[in-house]
Amino acid sequence: MDQAIFDLYHKYRHTPMDRRAFIRRLARLAGGTASAVAILPLLEGDPEAAMVSPDDARLATRTVKIPGPAGPISAYRARAKAAGRQKLPAVLVIHENRGLNDHIRDVARRAALAGYHAVAPDLLSRNGGTPPVQSDAIAAIRTLKRPDTVADLKAVLADLEGRADVRGERIGVVGFCWGGGMTNRLATAAPGLRAAAAFYGPVPALSAVPRIKAHLLLIYAEKDGWVNRGVPAYKAALDKAG
Repeated sequence: MDQAIFDLYHKYRHTPMDRRAFIRRLARLAGGTASAVAILPLLEGDPEAAMVSPDDARLATRTVKIPGPAGPISAYRARAKAAGRQKLPAVLVIHENRGLNDHIRDVARRAALAGYHAVAPDLLSRNGGTPPVQSDAIAAIRTLKRPDTVADLKAVLADLEGRADVRGERIGVVGFCWGGGMTNRLATAAPGLRAAAAFYGPVPALSAVPRIKAHLLLIYAEKDGWVNRGVPAYKAALDKAG
């Protein structure tokens, strides 16, 4: 698929481009409306099918409410039944700008099967929760103020640190796209984090980089020009901070 089509979809996902304008421009790039209609499912389709069934007998999963600065934060929690009340290291899973969906719940279940206490918060809880229509979720994410989102994430971390079944000194975070950006930001705001894995997320303020104490795994795509603009300076700041 032509890189220009991916770039257009990225712009649609991350800027206030309305759907009609997106389809019109996609048709021009694809060579017609019929071709655009054929390409659209490839761009917008759900991620791979669930790798771990929602009713996997090995797991205890449920949706919980975590106290937050602006009200309860809804979150999906998963851990292995065999662990009982044993203290486990924890992973906080941050969703994309599509909100908390089945794919992210599946990621949490995978982490649980790998031996972690996993929690995936719905960071649209302030707005009433993730809407069922993906385009509505994307629009809602744009209304969030980043300091508010970081505050909500810190509330989820505090909940994990205070749990009797979690090793509070062994908490990591993983995030994807928009969630990757929030992972980078959280790493600057939560010195108690043990590790942070950001998948192609926007970089944090460089002035905040020296505050990062977590081990980092940063994943970036070769042709993602929009995100990659900030990566060299981010790497330099990390190197400088040791």
